[in-house]
Amino acid sequence: MSASLVVLGATASGKSDVAMAYAQRHAGVEIVAVDALQVYRRMNIGTAKPTACDQAAVPHHGLDLAEPTDEFAVSDYVRSVGGAMVEMEARGVRALLVGGTGLYLRALTDPMELPGRWPLVRAQLEARVQVEGSAVLHGELAALDAVAAARMEPTNARRVVRALEVVLGSGRPFSSFGPGLDQYPPINSLQVGIRWPRDVLSMRIAERVHRMVELGLVAEVEGLLAEPGGLSRTARQGLGYKEIIDHVEGRCTLAEAVDTVILRTRQFAVRQERWFRRDPRIRWVDVRHDPVAEVLPVIEAL
Repeated sequence: MSASLVVLGATASGKSDVAMAYAQRHAGVEIVAVDALQVYRRMNIGTAKPTACDQAAVPHHGLDLAEPTDEFAVSDYVRSVGGAMVEMEARGVRALLVGGTGLYLRALTDPMELPGRWPLVRAQLEARVQVEGSAVLHGELAALDAVAAARMEPTNARRVVRALEVVLGSGRPFSSFGPGLDQYPPINSLQVGIRWPRDVLSMRIAERVHRMVELGLVAEVEGLLAEPGGLSRTARQGLGYKEIIDHVEGRCTLAEAVDTVILRTRQFAVRQERWFRRDPRIRWVDVRHDPVAEVLPVIEAL
């Protein structure tokens, strides 16, 4: 699947502001959010979801697709958003993809075979990882699919479990589904990446996390936990939510939770940049002060 324009970057890079500015300047453009947590309803502050005003000004897709109690995977995202993009194309509307979730973006821009899901196998693996640890399961994955195992850290329980689920459920190596994420065939999309100096982005992340707390992130988390069914495993592990949940449930102070969110978000931003940096199709714009003023002219010139 292809799109006419992609604006990407690490968290807090200003990509959403750039996308809004572009869409408001050009008729016939609608925004597609490419974010693994913005798919959840009522998870608004912690995901930096576009405001109601922004969504009223420019149509958005890829938001509020699931309840926080639901497990939501990339295949679910592609099924929903892919259909929306087909409908947009039929209306003559250009899609502007905005995001930082690399796998979701690749699933939209690069046609790939997505593996299915085997809930019973997954449940058994998740129970094992709680007892045995992810490193043990990673060792089993290495014996069954060395290529997939080499692509993930032994400590990344979520990815290890998913890869083993596919191997055991399908009888095929997880790495055989593709094309592989290390392949970058030509696409019909113009991809523009926003890149900040590392120290400046770190400051922007800290400011963003403090602003989320001021906007009511703690109350948002308390409300989600109070809902029938609570939060799914996927939603509960979301960056910013996991740490505030620890505070709400009495395992740390709010200040400690905020410091942890900032630290982990900075680490996540580094991983995002590494993911995107591998893609030679991205045209990078180095930003120093104002992402809209510095990136928008480059996009329009291209």
